[in-house]
Amino acid sequence: MAARPLSRMLRRLLRSSARSCSSGAPVTQPCPGESARAASEELSRRRQFLREHAAPFSAFLTDSFGRQHSYLRISLTEKCNLRCQYCMPEEGVPLTPKANLLTTEEILTLARLFVKEGVDKIRLTGGEPLIRPDVVDIVGLSWVFIETYVYIASWKQLVWWLEGCSQWHCPCSKAQLQRLEGLRTIGVTTNGINLARLLPQLQKAGLSAINISLDTLVPAKFEFIVRRKGFHKVMEGIHKAIELGYNPVKVNCVVMRGLNEDELLDFAALTEGLPLDVRFIEYMPFDGNKWNFKKMVSYKEMLDTVRQQWPELEKVPEEESSTAKAFKIPGFQGQISFITSMSEHFCGTCNRLRITADGNLKVCLFGNSEVSLRDHLRAGASEQELLRIIGAAVGRKKRQHAELFLMFHNSPPGNPSIFSWDPLHVQGLRPRMSFSSQVATLWKGCRVPQTPPLAQQRLGSGSFQRHYTSRADSNANSKCLSPGSWASAAPSGPQLTSEQLTHVDSEGRAAMVDVGRKPDTERVAVASAVVLLGPVAFKLVQQNQLKKGDALVVAQLAGVQAAKVTSQLIPLCHHVALSHIQVQLELDSTRHAVKIRASCRARGPTGVEMEALTSAAVAALTLYDMCKAVSRDIVLEEIKLISKTGGQRGDFHRA
Repeated sequence: MAARPLSRMLRRLLRSSARSCSSGAPVTQPCPGESARAASEELSRRRQFLREHAAPFSAFLTDSFGRQHSYLRISLTEKCNLRCQYCMPEEGVPLTPKANLLTTEEILTLARLFVKEGVDKIRLTGGEPLIRPDVVDIVGLSWVFIETYVYIASWKQLVWWLEGCSQWHCPCSKAQLQRLEGLRTIGVTTNGINLARLLPQLQKAGLSAINISLDTLVPAKFEFIVRRKGFHKVMEGIHKAIELGYNPVKVNCVVMRGLNEDELLDFAALTEGLPLDVRFIEYMPFDGNKWNFKKMVSYKEMLDTVRQQWPELEKVPEEESSTAKAFKIPGFQGQISFITSMSEHFCGTCNRLRITADGNLKVCLFGNSEVSLRDHLRAGASEQELLRIIGAAVGRKKRQHAELFLMFHNSPPGNPSIFSWDPLHVQGLRPRMSFSSQVATLWKGCRVPQTPPLAQQRLGSGSFQRHYTSRADSNANSKCLSPGSWASAAPSGPQLTSEQLTHVDSEGRAAMVDVGRKPDTERVAVASAVVLLGPVAFKLVQQNQLKKGDALVVAQLAGVQAAKVTSQLIPLCHHVALSHIQVQLELDSTRHAVKIRASCRARGPTGVEMEALTSAAVAALTLYDMCKAVSRDIVLEEIKLISKTGGQRGDFHRA
């Protein structure tokens, strides 16, 4: 019976003992049930007060070029629950021993020091920050935690706890970024997997800004990129952020050529009815992501793509220190932005510092120099000693890391890609609509729909047959591979051949064919492959029960990707700007096999048969990789060209 009065008394005591700003700036503690609008208005009032009573900026955080560093990024953990292809290898990365990581107390000690010197924005990063157990308490005091504690506490425990709070000794009061005077913004960058579950508590604790990483709107491609499931958890997290009143909700999309540059318009279309700031990020080099400049899609290329669809696109003013170039489509609720880290760097206005999970201060993301604040902190360094160490590091910050950008500007640009991977279309199941339309439906209800069941079509034999195709349109020729579609075709057209190898010169050395004078013609090629799985692996693939995931979807994606990079795999192949790629897979229960059919289309001076053959072969190899743990008795066979059209040698159709 005493629990409720104790809870009210506890709130009053904490409010009265909370540290108030020496400047008189109000410090608020959100209460349970407080509306998002009221919290937002209070935060705005606090920010206005701080702007009007701002103290001179610290010399320790001002570098030799006059840049004032008011933005601190703190990594809470090195761990992550995803394995993004461009970020880390599938097996993960070596982790720092826990004893060498910053403790919660050390994080708050450093945060207080930086805020005292002028930092007004802190962003929590990782790894994945939301997998840290005490992340809510680091942000601010959780009323859910307080009330739970009061219900279970004895009088003796409660008295100790209240005394500790008043002396700043209990964990709940130490671990509070929200109570640091002068701190205007507490943000988090997350992959969104745990966001929907934690966000209500984080908002009450004082979280004011959210960045969510999402590189694709295609569930199957999401699983391919991050090597984990979880697309709908991320969507649920975005939905929850909008529901709780965050505006804008920032969505970070790393754009990579050959992987997701074809989804730019789908991402931009999401801003029509949703308060999103979709931020397209140029692919950047990090250790372990096998940097290749050809993978980068530049800001100008992305902007041109969006402008072709929405010519009325308008530039939006941004803060001087902003890393993003913002644009808005008239009539749309949200906006899009471009982070031009590579093509148009923003070193001149950089105001960011970073503290790694093991306590190293980095003054530049691209720089290798670090100084360990953890070691000095644990050695008993005073506040002034820490400030001198920080000031020295900031003072050494370069104007820009010219060697990286010189390397970029001197490198050959990637060829603009005019091909696209057609959004996954499972025949007979989904209506034909853009993925932005499909994703937008996620916000129409409170519950986020789950992935539709795998497409299954009942055949005459009574077994279920799963069909996959990457083709977007289901027209008269859209049927998936059927026994009839594998019928032999007779040769047609002139069958010109050459007795001399075209990729060898007169002295027998390898040489690339010069196609510069050949006319552009429409080129189409179709290739096939068969993978004999055996009964055990076949059944698991058919029922989609492989531990690695959906083998057919992954193989299909691999086939599409392979066609796009054929010239990088086959040394003397020309790069071809493909206008269409289609990869189809069919289960053959009589042979316990998967039949693969890949077709490629382009207009140019050279054929696309190598693209089709590479696509079919890599799709087959991927099936082997997905199933090898179940059976080693897998056979790849019948990798062959079915047909090709276009070119001076005439058409070919396999008899």
